[in-house]
Amino acid sequence: MLKEYLIVFFISMVPLVELRGAVPYAVAHNLPLLQSYIIAIIGNMLPMPFIFFFARKVLEWGKDKPVIGKFFTFCLEKGHKGGEKLKEKAGKGLYWALFLFVGIPLPGTGAWTGTLAASILDMDFKKSVRAVVCGVILAGIIMGTGTKLIMIIAGLFG
Repeated sequence: MLKEYLIVFFISMVPLVELRGAVPYAVAHNLPLLQSYIIAIIGNMLPMPFIFFFARKVLEWGKDKPVIGKFFTFCLEKGHKGGEKLKEKAGKGLYWALFLFVGIPLPGTGAWTGTLAASILDMDFKKSVRAVVCGVILAGIIMGTGTKLIMIIAGLFG
């Protein structure tokens, strides 16, 4: 069972997959949901400080490099434009917007993307952590509930 928990932990650390893949994996492997959920949250949040403090610096460092420059510049410009739009629309509700962005489990959203956006927008680290952690908790609840419902429905018709 330890091996399965480690898999949940590492799946939740993978960008774009994150907790959205770890929780269904745990449910599909009949692991206790609460323990799996906690492990997935820890795994999902572990990279957050590194992303917040270093990802933007890496992108800025690489924007003028021969092979990676265009892609890094694209990421920075896209993040900055998207962030400015979000700031304009959200106004004082920027942290609520970050929370919902991370919490609603859609492709391309999550702790990695939300943290990178917070970094590019120069948002406060502590407030960003709170918004992202709460978003991850919400995403986990949605994914756990959804996966359980799908398995129940599949069991009824399978």
